[in-house]
Amino acid sequence: MSVDPMTYEAQFFGFTPQTCMLRIYIAFQDYLFEVMQAVEQVILKKLDGIPNCEISPVQIRKCTEKFLCFMKGRFDNLFVKMEQLFLQWILRIPPNILLPEDKSQEMHPYSEEEFHLLQKEIEQLQETYKTELCTKQALLAELEEQKIVQAKLKQTLALFDELENVGRAHGTSDFKESLVFLVQNSRKLQNIRDNVEKESKRLKIS
Repeated sequence: MSVDPMTYEAQFFGFTPQTCMLRIYIAFQDYLFEVMQAVEQVILKKLDGIPNCEISPVQIRKCTEKFLCFMKGRFDNLFVKMEQLFLQWILRIPPNILLPEDKSQEMHPYSEEEFHLLQKEIEQLQETYKTELCTKQALLAELEEQKIVQAKLKQTLALFDELENVGRAHGTSDFKESLVFLVQNSRKLQNIRDNVEKESKRLKIS
């Protein structure tokens, strides 16, 4: 059998030419064996009708096996030539023929060096894509953080609005005045708390 893989032919036929030849060889071997068995059965029936026949079935079997080996050897010699003919002229795609799915190579031919450059460019694009994907994920994470900050900012602005409303309720319409008012009240409350703590400690000591 040929050692040439003939991959282009396999792409077209859906099987390798060597596989085709092997199946032909096996099919002929099986057919030859079946024919020899049928011939042997016919000879044995003919001998049964001959009185005082000195030829035994064992001799018939030996002769059949010898003839089978002879036919097999002849076929093997012929099959080698047939295989060469089939693989070289019948099951082989000429080198100047392109399959329909490979027509683009004829329109856009490229050398081996260009092919390697194309592979390198594809690898670079893949790396660029991975980098951009990581960047996108980082931006999405940053966007989520900005949403959280924005929510906190809204809460702070709402607090300022409440403080301004409190200031207006106490007669201070300006936000700065409201803030000063709140700071003063806060300091007063802190002083009261400090006095209470001092008085509590004094009472405990006495």
